Amino acid sequence: MNNQKDHKQIGQELELFFSSDYAPGAPFWLPKGMIIFKELEKYIRQLTLDNNYQEISTPIMVKSQLFKESGHWTKFGEHNMYNLNLSDDPEDDTKGISYTLKPMNCPEATVVYRFRPRSYRELPLRLSEIGRLHRREKSGEVNGLLRVRQITMDDAHIFTPEENIFDEISNILDIMVEFYTKFGFEFEFRLATKPKLFAGTDDNWSKAEKDLEEALKKKDLKYTMKPGDGAFYGPKIDVHIKDSLGREWQLATVQLDFHMPEAFDLSYINDKGEKVRPVMIHRAILGSFERYIGILTEHYQGAFPLWMSPIQAALIPITDKHIKYCEKAAEELRNAGVRVEVFIKSDTLQAKIREATLQKIPYLGIIGDKEIEKSSVSLRALNGKDLGTLSLSEFLAKLKEEIDKKV
Repeated sequence: MNNQKDHKQIGQELELFFSSDYAPGAPFWLPKGMIIFKELEKYIRQLTLDNNYQEISTPIMVKSQLFKESGHWTKFGEHNMYNLNLSDDPEDDTKGISYTLKPMNCPEATVVYRFRPRSYRELPLRLSEIGRLHRREKSGEVNGLLRVRQITMDDAHIFTPEENIFDEISNILDIMVEFYTKFGFEFEFRLATKPKLFAGTDDNWSKAEKDLEEALKKKDLKYTMKPGDGAFYGPKIDVHIKDSLGREWQLATVQLDFHMPEAFDLSYINDKGEKVRPVMIHRAILGSFERYIGILTEHYQGAFPLWMSPIQAALIPITDKHIKYCEKAAEELRNAGVRVEVFIKSDTLQAKIREATLQKIPYLGIIGDKEIEKSSVSLRALNGKDLGTLSLSEFLAKLKEEIDKKV
C-alpha cells in the first residue's frame, strides 16, 4: 500500500491533468487526460441513450431566484454557492439582480419540463445532462480531482406518474449495477432517510422512503440504512464502492422527490383530461467526472483499461531501420480507430520499452527484421507477459475486440 501513488502525482507523471494557483479547485485537463474524460463521457452517454434518455443542456448562470424557489438557497445559500451582483451600469438590465453559477442541475431541469404543457403520453420524461457546476468548497477541503469547486456531473431528471416509480427506480438500479460491475468495483447500496432540515410534507417523505425501500427489496439488493442523510427535498439510495486500496466512496445516487414538482407547480394532463402532479426522480451514475477519474487513477495506478487508455498500443522498432514499417503499421491501426504511438526517442530497445512501460501503455509491439518479414508484431502486455507473435491483422482484431467489450 505504501507504494501506491496519489492521483495528483500520477496525473502529472502521465500528463493527464494538473492544478494551478490560477484556478484553485478546478483542474487543467491535458490532451491525454481529455481522452479518458471523453471515453467515460461517451460510455455514459451511450448507456443513457440505450435507456431512452433525452439529452439537454441548461445555462451555467441563472438568476438566484430559481434556487430560492427550489429551496436550495435556504439550504446552501451564500456559503456554498457562487452568487454575483453583476452590473452597476444604469443602462444594464442586470443591475441589482443576483445571479448564481449553478451548483446543481435539478432546478433548471424543471424549467425545461415547464417549457410547454405535458401529456401523460410523453411520460416518463427522462432528461439527461452532463453539466458543469460550481460549488464554494473551502480551500482546506479542495483536493486534486477528489474535491473540486468546478464539477462536471452526469445528471438526469425523470418526470413520471406515481404509478411508474418502481419501474423507473428499478431501471436506474440496473444501470448502476451494470456500470460499477464494468469497472470491477465492489459496491453496496445505502438508503438515506429524512434529514432534520427538509422541504415538503411528512406524508410525502414517508411515501418516498417506502417506495425506495420497496424497490430495493423487490430487486433483492442488499442495503443498509443512512438515517437522516437524505437530500433536503427527498430520500435517496446511494451506491458506495471500494477501490483497490479498500477505501470507500459514495458515488452514484437516485433520489425520489415530491417537493420540487410542488415548488415549481409541475403538472401533466392525464388520460381523463385532468391536471396531475408528476414525481421527480434525480439520478447520477458516476457522479462527478472529476472525482470518478481521480478514484480510477488511483484504483488503476494509471494503468487504465484498454478502452480508456490514452495510448492503447506502442510500436517499438528495434533499430532505426525498422521505424518506417512501424509508422506504416501505426497508420493502419489509427485508421481502424486505435490510439497508437511509435517509440523512437530512446536509443536502445530496453530504454524504449521502459519508456512505454512508464507511460502505462497496455500493449507493446516489438518490431524487428523477423516481424517485418511476416507483417507481424512481437507482442507483450504491460505486465511484461510475452503474448507471442501476431500478424498485424490479428493484433488489430485483438485490440478491437477488447476495446468493444470494454474489459
